Amino acid sequence: MPGQFVNASRFTLDLGAPGYPPQLETAVRPPARLFGMGDPAALVPGLAIIGSRRATPYGTTCARMFARCAAESGVTVISGAAIGCDLAAQSAALEAGGRSVAVLGCGADVDYPRRSADTLARLRAGEGAVVSELDWGATPLPWQFPARNRIIAGLSAAVLVVEAALPSGTFSTADSALDSGRDVLAVPGSILYAGSAGTNRLIRQGATPITCVDDLRDALCSAGLIEPFAAGRQLAGQSRSASGEPLLEALRAHPMTPDEIGEALGLDAASTMGALARLETSGVIARHTDGRYGPCLLR
Repeated sequence: MPGQFVNASRFTLDLGAPGYPPQLETAVRPPARLFGMGDPAALVPGLAIIGSRRATPYGTTCARMFARCAAESGVTVISGAAIGCDLAAQSAALEAGGRSVAVLGCGADVDYPRRSADTLARLRAGEGAVVSELDWGATPLPWQFPARNRIIAGLSAAVLVVEAALPSGTFSTADSALDSGRDVLAVPGSILYAGSAGTNRLIRQGATPITCVDDLRDALCSAGLIEPFAAGRQLAGQSRSASGEPLLEALRAHPMTPDEIGEALGLDAASTMGALARLETSGVIARHTDGRYGPCLLR
């Protein structure tokens, strides 16, 4: 029957039928039917966190930090389960004991991408939900992903873009959010890094800049997702023990290659590589695919 459970894990929700997410009904082109697995009660207004598939350590760190903040505040994290920022956000939300919803560009019973299979399994088991407007078993095709982005925006009360280049598929989600009257938030990045050009442009166009967890909590309050919070909390992502480390502070400002680090800090090659090895081993920094190093410390 429309709007009813098919069995313990699968469900279908028809537009206008009981159980269909009310916030999605008000979105741009709401899907006529949602196919889902997991807990349909997770389909409440939440925070969508999206970003680059070719995420840097900075991007995944921000995705994880803000997803954890949302989850600890009782807000459902919504994303597309793509590798990179999406998967980092949804994994962090579950690790924090929160709920997450994955919107797929294939059937809700299909593991795509394969690297997201473990997270999708947890959502289908009841720690959230996996939904799609496509029928069971539908294979992923390129043109289906822009369409699914409007559902990500439609299920949310606010959309946070943590890292995006130009051009970027994340802009279709941001555009859908604006068209549906949702708040658009963005994490600023270095003006010297092309991978942050998209988020910086969103801020220039009016998106709310999110630079710390207190900014995010303010935005969640404005979106009606949480009550006002007490000020003065320590920011997630900061470490008392690591503060004052010159190399780490330099990398927080801008990811750099070993040669650039040595030049900026006046270190010889051996000292630079030794410091990088120490911080990388301790999990404070990570090496980008292009050879640069950047921070990845959470807390």
